Amino acid sequence: MPDLSYTAIVDPAAFEERLKHVPQSPGVYLWKDAQGRLLYVGKSKVLRDRMRSYFGAPRGLSAKTRRMVAQIADFEIFVTQSELEALLLEMNLIKQHRPRYNILLRDDKTYPYIKVTLQDEWPRVFTTRKVLDDGARYFGPYASAGSVYKTLDLLNRLFAFRPPYDCKDEKFKRHRRMGKPCLYYDMKRCLGPCVPGLVSQEDYRQAIESVCRFLEGKSDQIVRDIRKRMDHAAEELNFERAAYLRDQLRAIEKVMEKQQVLRTVDTDQDVIAFAREDSSAVVQVLFIRGGKLINTEPFTLQGAEDESDAALVASFLTQFYDTAPNIPPNLLLAEHVEEPIIIERWFAQKSGHKVELHVPRRGEKRQLLELATQNARQKLAEMRFQWLNSEQRAVAGLSELRDLLELAGLPQRIECYDISNTQGAQSVASMVVFEHGEPKTSAYRRFKIRTVEGANDVASINEVIRRRFKRAAEALATENDADGAKGDNEDQKQPGEAAEEKISRWGVLPDLLLIDGGIGQVNAALAALRELGFEHIPVAGVAKGVDRNRFDLVRPGYDGPLVLARDSKALHLVQQIDEEAHRFAITYHRKLRSKATFASPLEDVPGIGSKRKRALLKAFGSLDGIRNASIEELAAVPGMTRKAAEELKGLL
Repeated sequence: MPDLSYTAIVDPAAFEERLKHVPQSPGVYLWKDAQGRLLYVGKSKVLRDRMRSYFGAPRGLSAKTRRMVAQIADFEIFVTQSELEALLLEMNLIKQHRPRYNILLRDDKTYPYIKVTLQDEWPRVFTTRKVLDDGARYFGPYASAGSVYKTLDLLNRLFAFRPPYDCKDEKFKRHRRMGKPCLYYDMKRCLGPCVPGLVSQEDYRQAIESVCRFLEGKSDQIVRDIRKRMDHAAEELNFERAAYLRDQLRAIEKVMEKQQVLRTVDTDQDVIAFAREDSSAVVQVLFIRGGKLINTEPFTLQGAEDESDAALVASFLTQFYDTAPNIPPNLLLAEHVEEPIIIERWFAQKSGHKVELHVPRRGEKRQLLELATQNARQKLAEMRFQWLNSEQRAVAGLSELRDLLELAGLPQRIECYDISNTQGAQSVASMVVFEHGEPKTSAYRRFKIRTVEGANDVASINEVIRRRFKRAAEALATENDADGAKGDNEDQKQPGEAAEEKISRWGVLPDLLLIDGGIGQVNAALAALRELGFEHIPVAGVAKGVDRNRFDLVRPGYDGPLVLARDSKALHLVQQIDEEAHRFAITYHRKLRSKATFASPLEDVPGIGSKRKRALLKAFGSLDGIRNASIEELAAVPGMTRKAAEELKGLL
């Protein structure tokens, strides 16, 4: 009988009855909390047994699983025909919902790839974050955009294809009309396909094919091909072409010297090892193609706490290769995985060829795994060092700020406000939040200024602070009402009964307010705080130089600004916070300004949505063309009706 006493289940008897009716078949189960939020997605070949295993003796569960079980209030199941179907469904649900207690490949949706548009007449090579079925070739994924930039820069120097970031189709067509190539041609970083006669389509295609072969690890074929073309050019006395190919050949051979050549010739395989500490883990992948190490990338996993090594590796394989455009026939793993046969079947189905998982214990392949493990440990140590450095800098800056402003304690939560407008138009404000010296982007807020006319930053600050802390007062009042209603039954309160969403958003008060501006803005903020009963919150202004090269603190009741030393940790922190508030405000302002600039009068016409607007502009070319059209012509536009045409004609 399951023990449900340490869960968040409201009706244990009904829950147990539901568990009894879970089938003994393959499928996927979803644990949910009292608010219906997804906690965990799992699969099993015997659903009922696996789900009941969570409700045994708590001491038999890991700390992470105990925390999850304490929040379980509901579940959902999906029965599948096979274990492979269960694996595929689990992968898709994890990718879609990213549950808190699953092992997750961090930012797995945003890993970059290299895309080669072979379907185009003059192909491009550039980075993308989407893999589409569009006839292009994709290579990757890479761990970071920096890895892709370095690779593309190297490839462009070697093969001189269209510059990856500065030769979109618009620019290409413009130079074709001009009959003149851009500067990249003179720099020998582009073959000049935009101008007819500079390079043949055949030669340009050869360069693109060389890029693909290089990314596949087939650099030996590239060398043979270039040497053959170089000799042919020399025989035809085309010495300029031969010299270009000679230089290209030398550059490629120099790169090849850095690639580790394996004794196992022509082997395509990925080597996967990992290092872990607490809840963090780094998986290092060595990409070996044609017996050469062509790339190595580290990937970060989160939620690995208390998970087995086998579960960690299995989670990485299913999430990483789900979006990978290519899977080699051999994967060398540092650890055996759960259900390897099912995973191999999925690989074969996805790639169209047999994929084998190996865990070598000796020899050259084991040495490769040790190399990958060493790299993973180094990356994990770097992450740990960066985290410690960041934390130490934050504590030093907060401590210094506390002493300078004579605060009662460390300002753990700092809110900063900035105003942005263009001569009073599209006036907006930003609120950015830093907790423990680090930005908390989920708490950022944006405001449209409602009551202030023109460019009046002082009045705008007063409005924004009043609106923000009016909501804080309402949230705290809601919390107090909930506490009073509880009375002596506080321990019996079920999760989610209070308005936690609203309280967490506005009821959390800052330890310090920073206002972008001088004493006028500071006094305006203080007036709003006093009005709402929050005058106990410290306020300081951030006064900057003309070129934003100074960040002095303005304190109410003091003569003159507090000038921060150039090497001050507080200066670095204040500058970071204020610049973030400025960036967030001006980004929002530019968005609204752009929207207002390019807005069409059609948007103000009732019944004319975006589809009808596009159809009308396509049919008549401009607003004047629409205005001059007859009702019959307007009604004939796809998506329009005669009634809508009559209303539009009357309004225009």
